[in-house]
Amino acid sequence: MTTRCSVPTAWWVLIAGVIGLTASMTLTVEKIRILLNPAYVPSCNVNPILACGSVMITPQASVLGFPNPLLGIVGFTVVTVTGVLSVAKVSLPQWYWIGLAVGTLVGVGFVHWLIFQSLYRIGALCPYCMVIWAVSVSLLVVVTAIVFRPTLEGSTGRTSVIARGIYQWRWSIATLWFTTVFLLIMVRFWDYWSTLV
Repeated sequence: MTTRCSVPTAWWVLIAGVIGLTASMTLTVEKIRILLNPAYVPSCNVNPILACGSVMITPQASVLGFPNPLLGIVGFTVVTVTGVLSVAKVSLPQWYWIGLAVGTLVGVGFVHWLIFQSLYRIGALCPYCMVIWAVSVSLLVVVTAIVFRPTLEGSTGRTSVIARGIYQWRWSIATLWFTTVFLLIMVRFWDYWSTLV
């Protein structure tokens, strides 16, 4: 069975892939510059809290022994190619979309670990990383909607009612997630933010 997504959804996948890929490539370049010159100040160092340089030099920035953004380059390249194919109205097999949804879910799980590390262990935020956080969660919402829409259209029963409800409220749930992360950031670094007011 093949699945073709709507034009707005196809563009969303493509734009999310390009934004994530750009942020991952920028982080990789910045990491290389830091490795070549430890005194280098990355372009994303805005203030003591928004400072990707502080994040890049931590062990959490290279969990698998190489810089995390390399994972982003691979993952978001796949997403970008998928977006290009979708915009070109190429029908992709359902198993492909399921695989992309699973990969995105794993990426979002990793993002949540990084959010925790940034807030409560490192004590700094990487602006480019936060772009990747936002793109990853948005992408998960879109890709899972592509996967589950055909199933929900023909299903009945209590489970399908719950699943349909989640499907219909997916953007509200995503908005709640963004709001929660924003509030966690505000509370965690309130001592700094309050000095700016």
